[in-house]
Amino acid sequence: MQVGIVGLGLIGGSLAKAYQRDDSVTVLGWDRDRSILDFAILAQAVDQVLDETTIAGCDLLLLATYPRAVIDYLTQMAPHIAPTTLVMDCCGTKEQVCNACFALSDQYGFPFVGGHPMAGTHNSGFGYSQSNLFDGAPMVIVPKVFDDIRLLDRVQTLLKPLRFGRFSVTTAREHDKIIAFTSQLAHVVSNAYMKSPTATEHHGFSAGSYRDLTRVAWLNPDMWAELFLENRDNLIFELDTIIASLGQYRQALAQGDFPTLRQLLQEGKERKEEVDGR
Repeated sequence: MQVGIVGLGLIGGSLAKAYQRDDSVTVLGWDRDRSILDFAILAQAVDQVLDETTIAGCDLLLLATYPRAVIDYLTQMAPHIAPTTLVMDCCGTKEQVCNACFALSDQYGFPFVGGHPMAGTHNSGFGYSQSNLFDGAPMVIVPKVFDDIRLLDRVQTLLKPLRFGRFSVTTAREHDKIIAFTSQLAHVVSNAYMKSPTATEHHGFSAGSYRDLTRVAWLNPDMWAELFLENRDNLIFELDTIIASLGQYRQALAQGDFPTLRQLLQEGKERKEEVDGR
């Protein structure tokens, strides 16, 4: 199997390293920074350069860059992609990317499926990539049509060396709605939390709660700003919801209202148990 990977950051680099565990896979890579591509080849994560002359030989093409860069790359390279190549993006938002890429798929005759590997770290760049990053992780798939069983089976077969734990199939719109809550809101809250003037004084006074809440504050501003704006309506809804909830806690504190404050805390605890179990 021949796999092409566009973008060799944390996700793309980890994809390359994961596929290299399978001796039957040849990995072709491309990155806009030639020095990163050269380093990936030196590190034996990439076997060959992915370009106009080699892209047609790929069984699978994974686009692991920012959403706009995915659209730009596929627009440029679509004429060189073979109809036998399955193309999949790995972006954190889906609606705009899938709309553009489904259209290119129809125009040039290759299959395209949206994808979002639900794995990562707070670090970015090829230097932090890991061969086992996706082991046991969920993978979200966004096909154009839901009843193409052969296509979905092909997706799972081509991704098998990555060792995902489970696959979920959804629409681009539903993906972006849910991801605004499970990922994007968490990044905004964590990032904003760190702006307290007390943050510089926390050493010696913090433990698990601080680490858990602030891990994703250490983010890539360029990437997350683009993802937030791509999904602004859904993220604004989640922000409005949490701001309203925080206002209730603040009011109870300001009024010294123990029963209301305790009730708010109890409701949050019960909601966590309902959603995630004990």
